[in-house]
Amino acid sequence: MSQTQELELLEEEVVTVEERQLTVFNDDINTFDHVINTLIEVCNHTPEQAEQCTWIIHYKGKCSVKVGEFNKLRPMRDAICDRGISAEIV
Repeated sequence: MSQTQELELLEEEVVTVEERQLTVFNDDINTFDHVINTLIEVCNHTPEQAEQCTWIIHYKGKCSVKVGEFNKLRPMRDAICDRGISAEIV
């Protein structure tokens, strides 16, 4: 098999997966502790990660808290929204 044929086979086997971002938005309702606990429980963040994301959300208005495939992020987004926190997959 020539090198060109091998490259063609490899190109055919590559599956493109679009990475998306789960973004959480700031509000004046939810407490820091509530957002931190949600990120720990829903997104499997460490306490340090969750706290850092919460500060970014507070000061910048939003933060990308998770990156991945849409199908994996959707249940996380739904769980975050169910807790009264604004989140979108972008």
